[in-house]
Amino acid sequence: MEMRLAQEPRADALLSRSPLAALVGMLLDQQVPMEWAFAGPYTIATRLGADDLDAHEIAAYDPEEFAAMLSAKPAVHRYPGSMAKRIQQLCQYLVEHYDGDPTKLWGDVDSGTELRKRLHELPGFGEQKAKIFLALLGKQMGVTPKGWREAAGGYGAPKAYRSVADITGPDSLHKVRAHKQELKAEAKAAAAAAKRK
Repeated sequence: MEMRLAQEPRADALLSRSPLAALVGMLLDQQVPMEWAFAGPYTIATRLGADDLDAHEIAAYDPEEFAAMLSAKPAVHRYPGSMAKRIQQLCQYLVEHYDGDPTKLWGDVDSGTELRKRLHELPGFGEQKAKIFLALLGKQMGVTPKGWREAAGGYGAPKAYRSVADITGPDSLHKVRAHKQELKAEAKAAAAAAKRK
């Protein structure tokens, strides 16, 4: 299945064929628009002069040079320096634990719970990010260990339109954005109500 998360054909083509690009995109997906985050892996690959990301290469890259590369205009993220460090930590972890191959994260798992645990152990992946990526694996990348939907929580539900896992084009992107705005409005209303008490 071709991903449509960056909403840019070349960036989406990389996400669709490269598990590491998808992981890096997920890592970058905070405090910036989703399209910007998921276009990041393509920008990094282009600046490295490669057609894919390589965990060994990124893990071994000089940290200052890597940060400078991500900071060059247009920057890969709103916080390119800290994100460069996180991407290198992620790649170093993958090299140490999975020989640099992200597919080994899920290639031999017996359950969705085990896969969520492995994702949560990745640098930069909190509980929510682990669940969203688990849902993305199940819904768009064909990785469906037993109980994956339950392990992904609400993000695993079919036709949920809650996260990047549900985005397959402009229409679903609009639905996910609407859902997030609804949640923000509810949180704002709850905070205002708590203040009044």
